[in-house]
Amino acid sequence: MDAYKKEFIEFMIDCQVLQFGDFVTKSGRNTPFFVNTGFYRSGSQLQKLGEYYAKTIEQKFGLDFDILFGPAYKGIPLSVATTMAIAQMYGKDISYCSNRKEVKDHGDTGILLGSPVQDKDKVLLIEDVTTAGTSMQETLPILKAQADVVLLGLVVSVDRMERGQGKKSALAEIQETYGFETTAIVTMAEVVAHLHNKPYNGKVMIDDDLKHRIDAYYEKYGVL
Repeated sequence: MDAYKKEFIEFMIDCQVLQFGDFVTKSGRNTPFFVNTGFYRSGSQLQKLGEYYAKTIEQKFGLDFDILFGPAYKGIPLSVATTMAIAQMYGKDISYCSNRKEVKDHGDTGILLGSPVQDKDKVLLIEDVTTAGTSMQETLPILKAQADVVLLGLVVSVDRMERGQGKKSALAEIQETYGFETTAIVTMAEVVAHLHNKPYNGKVMIDDDLKHRIDAYYEKYGVL
């Protein structure tokens, strides 16, 4: 596993974004782990988060694209932080863009904020965690209605590696439905591999008991 992936896992713990215990997901699944990206709350945290995204994007997609698009609302700060990190780390000036939830009819008008989009723009999408594709269903028609852009892919922070609406993972379903590549900074398999029976800050985050619960969760909801 790359060093920056290990650092990112520990960074999530430090920010209380990655938590272990008893949780219920939006889909009603009882889960022993939870990723709450709402706990990235400070400027320094967003700066580091943008750097992890930038590293992943450079490795997976390269930097030959025009716009980083973050669906409202959580995708807005992600697109800003990551384009700033790309500029600082790689000297590449990428534009950011997001959609509004409603059309603005005065001042900076329209459904988009940030950079306008044009035909043939190469666009990369950025989100927080693996989704069931709901935001893609909502925002891609809006984006496509503005210009005939070229969608290159989607990057998220964590791949939960569980089934979406069918038998495949949510990321795999998105890739199959829309025909573009998907990737994550880390997968839950990498999280477990890095933390199982290995102390971090003097505490074992995933002991044998929690590992058993995680395994049981994936037996029920994991990708077949």
